[in-house]
Amino acid sequence: MAKQAVTIYDIAYAANVSQSTVSRVLSGSTRVAADKRAAVLAAIEKLKYKPNIVAQGLARGTSSTVGVLTLSQASPYFGQILLGVERGLDSSGYHALIASVAGAADAGRALDMLLQCRVDALIVIGEAIRDERLPGLADALPLVGVGPSMAELESRCLHADNVTGAFKVTRHLIDLGHRRIAHIMGPAHHRHAKDRRAGWEQALREAGIPIDPALVAAGTFDEASGANAATTLLERAPDLTAIFAANDQMAYGARLVLHRRGLRVPEDVSLAGVDDQPYSAFTTPPLTTVRQPTVEMGEAAVKAVLDALKAGRTDAPVVPVVPAALPTELVIRESTARPGRR
Repeated sequence: MAKQAVTIYDIAYAANVSQSTVSRVLSGSTRVAADKRAAVLAAIEKLKYKPNIVAQGLARGTSSTVGVLTLSQASPYFGQILLGVERGLDSSGYHALIASVAGAADAGRALDMLLQCRVDALIVIGEAIRDERLPGLADALPLVGVGPSMAELESRCLHADNVTGAFKVTRHLIDLGHRRIAHIMGPAHHRHAKDRRAGWEQALREAGIPIDPALVAAGTFDEASGANAATTLLERAPDLTAIFAANDQMAYGARLVLHRRGLRVPEDVSLAGVDDQPYSAFTTPPLTTVRQPTVEMGEAAVKAVLDALKAGRTDAPVVPVVPAALPTELVIRESTARPGRR
């Protein structure tokens, strides 16, 4: 038979005080006579009482939780952002309640669950998450988006400076001497994909290199789509000397296609990506990439909602202040070199 949880009634009986006295000691809201306070604390220690944090929060009209609505945690990208969220909440008194969804179709049900749990703030991670209630919710509780650009909530969304990151890696390839630089872009509707293509185009234009549509193929940010895009690019433009993929996962797929075609990296084709995922330093050869501040973005989102919670009032929540686009960093490894002769 399961052991019954200790209640404040049990503590009151053991300490020979009223239940209201126990409540005042637990909440610290009102001064209690020293002898009664000592008796209550002794009873708590003896009975090994563990307070129900959720119940206490609901009694105060708060849950002490920050809801996190995120796309699949299986993605290293989202996993790193969640790590930042956990670090940001550490020692804050708040805890993360995470709802992971496979795509936009599941977002509504996951959001319902978070709202039923009466979260105090909401962090939305992932471009594909869409729900028509989000703008209205932003008027009722602190809400920050990480990665996406949500309609009507652009000022509450934080992201990395993807345009500059893509420009840096393309400029790196140009400085090595490459002129036929192909680009595997993400889905056309995706903010990150559009920004990274814009950075690629900007670097080419500034270098006086024509933008050739044959050197662009679209993927969906996964390895298989990177392999398919690389196959298309090699058929369209067999003279390409470098491939810049819009994320590391697509670069992995492209690397496999190059290997199967007998093309060496970087001797025959240089290869670069974006994200600096944990595996990128251990591919063969290690991948040149653009490091995104994913952990820092999670921490920045938490700081924004916690600052708003501290400053807000129940009748007029303060709008979270999010930082401008966070800087990216070019990480040069062995997958890029001066163009060779094939």
